[in-house]
Amino acid sequence: MSKHQNITDVLMVGATGSIGQFAVRAARRHGLRPRALVRDVGRAEQLLPDVELVQGDLEDSASLRRAVGEVDAIVLTHGSGGDSRSDARAHVDYGGVLNILRALDDARPRVALMTSIYATRSDIPGATPWKRRSERLLRASGLPYTIVRPGWFDHAGPTQRRLVLEQGGTADGGIARDQIAETLVRSLLTDTALGKTFELIATEGDEPSDWAELFGALKGDESGSVDGVLDPADLLVEAEPRTLRADLEAIRSVRGTSG
Repeated sequence: MSKHQNITDVLMVGATGSIGQFAVRAARRHGLRPRALVRDVGRAEQLLPDVELVQGDLEDSASLRRAVGEVDAIVLTHGSGGDSRSDARAHVDYGGVLNILRALDDARPRVALMTSIYATRSDIPGATPWKRRSERLLRASGLPYTIVRPGWFDHAGPTQRRLVLEQGGTADGGIARDQIAETLVRSLLTDTALGKTFELIATEGDEPSDWAELFGALKGDESGSVDGVLDPADLLVEAEPRTLRADLEAIRSVRGTSG
């Protein structure tokens, strides 16, 4: 992937969530202008003072078109955790990414997507493939991206600040919320993070001093593939439900990509 344009305006999806609030602060700390997509403006004004707010919903395509206008990048930290619907993961974790990509039309912002350390793990009780499916949509879009799969939130002590980036879906461990947010924002600003998918945990040690080197040690995702470079060869696309295969093809068609 080629170097993307300079990044200034960043749409934050999931901005009022526990990771999203840290991501907004990280974006500002790095001189970016965050724009928060929020459902409840009044609540968001309390949580995110002095941040540009745009009212919208991941299931409302019209509101998303307003939100994505003229942004250089998008950080996606949304999740279905607080949604009681039985199909919430399909509608939010997956559907939210699908609807954002549809709303972009011809725009090409850089995207940082947070999923889960268990995105590819079918052996974990309660794990579902919806986050992995959302990753596939982003890869199929042809947009410049980084996909971050964080470990257990807050399962890291105060001296565990060394970040460990792994690939292949076998990692396990914890990480602090601010570390996840910092990694997402840094990925937007670091060329060596482009086109990469990785699991993220923290261990004993110091914070990274060279982000280009940290991201640069990773393998890039294979061109034309909808899976991460070392992902397990299960959940075959051709065996997926017809509607999901249609979504992938539609995103490829709209974005003008192939593979």
